[in-house]
Amino acid sequence: MSDQIKHECGVAFIRLLKPLSYYQKKYGTALYGLNKLYLLMEKQHNRGQDGAGVATIKLDIEPGKRYISRHRSMASNAVADIFEYIQKKFAEIQKEMPEKMADTEWLKEHVSFTGEVLLGHLRYGTHGKNSIESCHPFLRQNNWMTRNLVIAGNFNMTNVDELLQQLYELGQHPKEQADTVTVLEKIGHFLDTENQGLFDQYKREGMNDNREISKMIANDLDVAKILTKSAKNWDGGYTIVGIMGHGDAFVMRDPSGIRPAYYFQNDEIVVAASERPALQTAFNIPVEEIKEIKPGHALIVKKNGQISEDMFSEPKEKKSCSFERIYFSRGSDSSIYRERKQLGRLLCPQILDVVNNDIKNTVFSYIPNTAEVAFYGMVEGVHKYIKKYQRDRLLNRADKISEEELTEVLALAPRVEKIAIKDVKLRTFITQDADRSEMVAHVYDSTYGLIKRDNDTLVVLDDSIVRGTTLKQSILKILDRLGPKKVVVVSSAPQIRYPDCYGIDMSRMGEFVAFEAAINLLKEQGKEDIIIDVYNKCKASTDVPKEEVENYVKAIYAPFTDQEISDRIAKIITPANIKAEVHVLYQTLDNLHKACPDHLGDWYFSGDYPTPGGNKVVNRAFVNWMEGNNQRAYM
Repeated sequence: MSDQIKHECGVAFIRLLKPLSYYQKKYGTALYGLNKLYLLMEKQHNRGQDGAGVATIKLDIEPGKRYISRHRSMASNAVADIFEYIQKKFAEIQKEMPEKMADTEWLKEHVSFTGEVLLGHLRYGTHGKNSIESCHPFLRQNNWMTRNLVIAGNFNMTNVDELLQQLYELGQHPKEQADTVTVLEKIGHFLDTENQGLFDQYKREGMNDNREISKMIANDLDVAKILTKSAKNWDGGYTIVGIMGHGDAFVMRDPSGIRPAYYFQNDEIVVAASERPALQTAFNIPVEEIKEIKPGHALIVKKNGQISEDMFSEPKEKKSCSFERIYFSRGSDSSIYRERKQLGRLLCPQILDVVNNDIKNTVFSYIPNTAEVAFYGMVEGVHKYIKKYQRDRLLNRADKISEEELTEVLALAPRVEKIAIKDVKLRTFITQDADRSEMVAHVYDSTYGLIKRDNDTLVVLDDSIVRGTTLKQSILKILDRLGPKKVVVVSSAPQIRYPDCYGIDMSRMGEFVAFEAAINLLKEQGKEDIIIDVYNKCKASTDVPKEEVENYVKAIYAPFTDQEISDRIAKIITPANIKAEVHVLYQTLDNLHKACPDHLGDWYFSGDYPTPGGNKVVNRAFVNWMEGNNQRAYM
């Protein structure tokens, strides 16, 4: 993606189902769980670079001894920083008492992070302060082991104000307005309620030994019931992992399946993560053995090792985030790899049309590394076209083909080159805007001598175009220096028209070049009344219950075809004083759904939000834009 955006966090969960001694004997280390957690997190480092955190819980610890360990970091390489901190504890033991490294009981009693339940989190901050306090996992502490709660997640709620009001009505006084706090406190409240209910029940039944009651509560806590009550009014996309102090754990996924969640279990472990390849790589698991947590369900692992997948909320139509497939998730997932190639293939008819099928004088390339797989698919599509062209030329003719023409037809092949190369070492550290723009123009290098000056068309594939800023300030200027007659910028994703409110940091209307293009066209055609009408409707919907609100911003785009908006985008992103003619092509929504049939969440393209809160957010985003308010449209 030429315009970098922050996006979904990542989670990693491990529950060891055997004693630590088992792993010491079989794998030669008592740190089996920690080593695997490190791998799971490193294999998902693409999901968060604002910070990371780890928490572990030891099972069956005697009172008076610490059983919860947590460490968080905001270092530039946070995962490595965390595990270096943890490793130091064992390095000292290895140096002073090497024999103890094989004594799992001693390690568990004396060294932190030697627990059987492990949780890791990688953070991309979509809102709030970028501070250590914002890094997951979060703790809700209590002297009762079964009331302790640790959570971490990949989530964003659209109705934080509503959820906060409910906490106020419960008598709570949250310390800040953030969805992490509301989620933690909501689950914590019903965890407390369940604890108290069981305590009262056992007392009524004549039990007087509070220590025995605590053990009974740990065994009988109904985790699914706690989650059902907690999530009753949540509106958002989420994968949330939680661990109770005594060892019960859960991984819950929103009813629309917006955020991804995968798991694997055998007789040794239960593991879950945001991305399937991380599980495959860390544990050498065949892809067919990895399961996806169903929408509205929670993977629940009881302290006694019982495992179930229980429904906590009625599943809705599945709307898994398609941006995961286009860009966010790592392309090493076999399904995602195939889908990205298909996205490239499906663009070929549009591309061939805009270059007038002139393969001989067209160079095909791509911009960022994340577009590479789609680029392979696009090239395959061009090869398919060439084979058909060659077949038609050779078979469908009445006269004999000359040797010269035969050679020319058979020699036809796509000219595939790596034109733009990102210089990752370059940092735009200068603060003045004019100087920064000059530096941005040099973030990419180009390969010279591949373009026939004033003759070739250059097709460059991007996986998505959000703002178009980097294209205008840098990439197109660089490409123009190569001397192409025409530059065709192709997006493997459709036009991004609407804000996300489920975890991607795309929440301001003014950030979208497609929105800017539609507004320009409305003003140019004297249709400002549409803008005012949308504003009035959005403003009036502010105090209306979210269930009664519709997406009024769709009217901004309604007067125009996709191509009209694409043509205006081309004008917007074309820098002054470049010679090349610039065209912009976008993937169609229909083709996106053909390529990713099991991941139909497309609200940022279509405006069709999977939850009522989405419509509330998009309308608020438009009001913010109209009123010059640059804040996010959700809390």
